[in-house]
Amino acid sequence: MTATKKAGVLGATGSVGQKFILLLAEHPEFELYKLGASSRSAGKPYAEAVKWRQTATIPPSARELVVVECKASEFADCDVVFSGLDSDVAGDIETEFKEFGLVVISNAKNYRRAPDVPLVVPLINASHLEVIERRVQKARAANKKAGYIICNSNCSTAGLVVPLGALIAKFGDISDVTVTTLQAISGAGFSPGVLGFDILDNVIPYISGEEEKLEWETKKILGSVAEDDSFVLRSTMSVSAQCNRVAVSDGHLECVSIKFATPQKPSVEQVKQALRDYVSESQILGCPSAPKQCIYVLEEADRPQPRLDRNRDNGYAVSVGRVREDTVFDFKFIVLSHNTVIGAAGAGILIAETLLKKGLL
Repeated sequence: MTATKKAGVLGATGSVGQKFILLLAEHPEFELYKLGASSRSAGKPYAEAVKWRQTATIPPSARELVVVECKASEFADCDVVFSGLDSDVAGDIETEFKEFGLVVISNAKNYRRAPDVPLVVPLINASHLEVIERRVQKARAANKKAGYIICNSNCSTAGLVVPLGALIAKFGDISDVTVTTLQAISGAGFSPGVLGFDILDNVIPYISGEEEKLEWETKKILGSVAEDDSFVLRSTMSVSAQCNRVAVSDGHLECVSIKFATPQKPSVEQVKQALRDYVSESQILGCPSAPKQCIYVLEEADRPQPRLDRNRDNGYAVSVGRVREDTVFDFKFIVLSHNTVIGAAGAGILIAETLLKKGLL
């Protein structure tokens, strides 16, 4: 199949940008077309500009692409732009691209709280893209090009909301959630030297801003769309998070306890079956990166584990294990997700595939 849409990547030399490039390199629908980075890298072939940190080699389709500055005019003929920019610079650049009429799918945190910007984990709330659909239809009716920003979630949020959303869809409101994360070092970006040494034989019981993001983003993703196309938080659910950095390369593990709002509780087996049976919109649409199984329920007592389970369905699936009753809440279980795939760049790719299937690119 010949790729039909041209894709650009902002922050192409960084960790998230590199992951975008790997996922786009052989994509059946998107052509890796433009790479943007700082003025220090602009004008150089990508292979010279980047300090490559991925386990796979630089894709041939990227090696000789000349890096350009992150200016909207440089990406004018792109159908979609994936942003792996650092939050220090993402805000102004992404706004410029949107106002230029470009589609930006961002991994940065800058616009996640904006009431008119969808915050999407494509396995669970692709329905929030209905807001974009209405904007595109309105722009096309006026013979204009619709520019907009869509954000994917924080890496730890992505793994949490998928099983929560599946259980809410089956059994109704969840009133209380507690989550303790064990997060891989790749979620911190590149940390050479002293920072890298700090994690050896150690656990860091603090990740700046992470707990607040996890508690807040969950409510937006599992929330609703208002009549004015703003996003309404799920106010009926309380979320309490504790976040830790551990010496694992990839894969965020989360220990979750939940309490349903209704006095009518499902059984453990019903909870497991609801998780197994959940099907996402990206699967229904036939998106090429969509997992075969959205949620894998593992019965082994010691699973999921990052090294053994993070790459299920190429890192796009979520694994859940040790589902059991909780002595304080109703149920507790372990969640594992690949933080750089469904928790970051992969989510952006799957959002773009969903937009394409809906005729919005």
